[in-house]
Amino acid sequence: MRLQVFLSRSRVCSRRKALKLVEEGQVRVGADIITEPSYDVDPANADVYLGSKRIGLRENIYLVLNKPRGFVTTLQDRHAERIVTELLPAAFRHLYPVGRLDKDSEGLLLFTNDGDLTYRLLHPKFKVDKVYLVEARGRIKPPDVSRLRKGIFIERKRTLPALVNIINVSGNRTVLKISIHEGRKRQIRLMLAALGYPVLKLKRIQYGPVRLDGLKPGKWRLLNKEEISLLSKADK
Repeated sequence: MRLQVFLSRSRVCSRRKALKLVEEGQVRVGADIITEPSYDVDPANADVYLGSKRIGLRENIYLVLNKPRGFVTTLQDRHAERIVTELLPAAFRHLYPVGRLDKDSEGLLLFTNDGDLTYRLLHPKFKVDKVYLVEARGRIKPPDVSRLRKGIFIERKRTLPALVNIINVSGNRTVLKISIHEGRKRQIRLMLAALGYPVLKLKRIQYGPVRLDGLKPGKWRLLNKEEISLLSKADK
């Protein structure tokens, strides 16, 4: 394993930061200071030090939570009444959420300590889809559906194209499925509000290949091997 990768997977820093630390001569393998990020180390027997601290690999953990409404996606917020990590066992509360769901939204929220995968899942250039069920006020007109699909301006920047399908129209409400691979703050709410359709309910049902699959609100589960394998390929 390359030294830069070893450092990032040890959770001491990001891969970019690892590159800088190695090139600055802050990393030692055995008695030797190594300044080449691609230097090959044996993960099982590596004797790697950052300064005086010995570094070892940590196990990657991946889980999915069905976030209920009313919980804030944060790790620390003294003003928040309820935060998502309260729904996890103490042993998993060090994990980081992959992106966010706002307080009034619900559904699928991934957690992991795999920083590299988190980066790739969140960056729009890797085009990992996030799928939402949305209930909006108003009967959404076909031209507005086309605008959502092509991209509209919110906060002076056009959104990337989205997959949009109308599921049901009843009275003065429309239920639709929206798939995007951006992660701008409150993006779907802002997109629909810009067209005059306030969001009443928003639930994420899928992230890449991972689905809720009957997981009840407030409950969590570890991803299985197949899901982890598919998730690691979803950004390729």
